[in-house]
Order: sequence, then structure tokens, then C-alpha cells
Amino acid sequence: MHTLEMEETEADGLTRHRLRVNENGEQRSIAVLVRAGKGPPLVWLTGFRSEMRSVKATALDAFAAAQGRALVRFDYTGHGASEGRFEEAGLSVWFRDALAVLGAFVPEPPVLVGSSMGGWISLLVTRELLRVAPHRAPAGLVLIAPATDFTEELMWKRFPDSIRETVLTTGVYERPSVYGDGPYPITLRLIEDGRGHLLFGAPLRLGCPVHILQGMEDPDVPYTHALRLVEHLPGEDVQLTFVKDGDHRLSRPQDIERLLQAVAGVVEQAERRTAEAARRQESVATGGPEAG
Repeated sequence: MHTLEMEETEADGLTRHRLRVNENGEQRSIAVLVRAGKGPPLVWLTGFRSEMRSVKATALDAFAAAQGRALVRFDYTGHGASEGRFEEAGLSVWFRDALAVLGAFVPEPPVLVGSSMGGWISLLVTRELLRVAPHRAPAGLVLIAPATDFTEELMWKRFPDSIRETVLTTGVYERPSVYGDGPYPITLRLIEDGRGHLLFGAPLRLGCPVHILQGMEDPDVPYTHALRLVEHLPGEDVQLTFVKDGDHRLSRPQDIERLLQAVAGVVEQAERRTAEAARRQESVATGGPEAG
């Protein structure tokens, strides 16, 4: 059972919440920012060691405000304003954080906007909701440098033997960061936990439009990784946009503009699909051509 507390309404119309997640006798507290508005709601899923008030997330919120559209964003356990130690969490916890937030704040099919690790979690969330609650499954996905299976494909398989040995013997490797936010603790727990959520190797049938944005000069998630993901999306409405001079974060003004255009496009597709489904349902109910 989860409990919800509203902390404060900010001057720009955002409300701050605390979602207390209770699992197996333990509790963790997730910080959530909510902007009320029309659907389909947008949900921002941040990247590894990032926060919900990042440049891209803030730009997405301004976009939502201008459109009168609902937006939910949150910090995973051990990230930003949420409680918990980063080193003690992992994909399982962060994935369940996302499911808990969606369950508490998003009653209708959203458009998920996932950056880096948030792209992987967006895919996991979509697959799970299609399985257990298809009426709430995402209406669309916008993925920025999606780091699908990154703990295995982009970390463990690429680590030299010396780093693997460090992880195996000490339990952690302090990976230097080029972003000036200190080293990232890559724990054995993170690697092993990630293996329970790997997606590559089987088709991913998501049932909604997908738009992927990928920088070709990304040092963390190579553009070939995005191509590999597209190969796992058979028969889907998938767009892949390469940014030739783009890095991993894609946070320059021109990158932000491209992101917002992609979100607007996926929202439009989602709204069109919803309207078409409603027309088909009405036609069946009234005995029209669709009924036969």
C-alpha cells in the first residue's frame, strides 16, 4: 500500500508531492512534481543520476504549461529530492518507482518521455502495463538516447578485466564522470539487478507510436545502440532522428526544440489514434460499417 502527501503548491502552478511506497515491510519516499492539465498527460522519466528539474525536464514542463497539458515528473529512489541511497537501489527499485508514480498520478494512457536510463525504464513500464493494466498502457513514447540494457551492454561487456575484477572483489567501481558531478558508483548489485530486466533478444511490441532522438557523437550511448533498439520494434510506428553533432544529453537550445517537436508529434498521433478508436467503438455500438 502506498500513501500520498501533498507538500506545497509552487508559484508557477506545480504541486510538490511525497509518494511513500511500502514494499515488503520497508518504506521509501519519492519526490513528485505534478502539473494539472488535459490529457494525454506527459510523464518525464529521468536518466541515471539525473534529476527531475534538469534542463530538458524544465523545458518539457514549460511546454506542458503552454499547452495546458498535464505533466508528472519524479526523482527515483536515491536521486534528487527523493530519499534513499543510490548505491542500495537499482533497476528493480527505479522501475517500481515509475510504476508507483504512474499508479498514483496517471489514471489514463500517458506519453512517456524517457532520457537515457529513463528510456529503458519507459520500455519496461510499457511492457508491464500492457500485461497488467492495458487500459493505462502508454499512448506514445519519446526516447532520448535510450540506454536499453545499459548495465550489461554499455557497462559490463565494455569494462576491461581490471574494472570487472574491481567490481567483483570490492563490490563497486567509482566510474569517473565527464559531467562534473563526481564519480558514479557502479556496484555489483546494479549490474546483477540489471540482468533481471534485459530487453534485447526478443521483439518489443509496444502498441503505440515511438520517436527516438539520438546524438551521433554520444560517448555514453552510441548511435548504433539506438539502431539496435529499432530492430527490436517490429511493425511499430517508429521514428528515429539522428542528430549528427549531438552529444548524450541533447540539452542545447536546438536539441530542446527538436525534443518538443517530437513530443508534440507523438501527442498528436496519440490523440488521433484515440479519436479513431472512439469512432470505431461508436460505429459498432450503432450498427455501422465497423460492426460487420
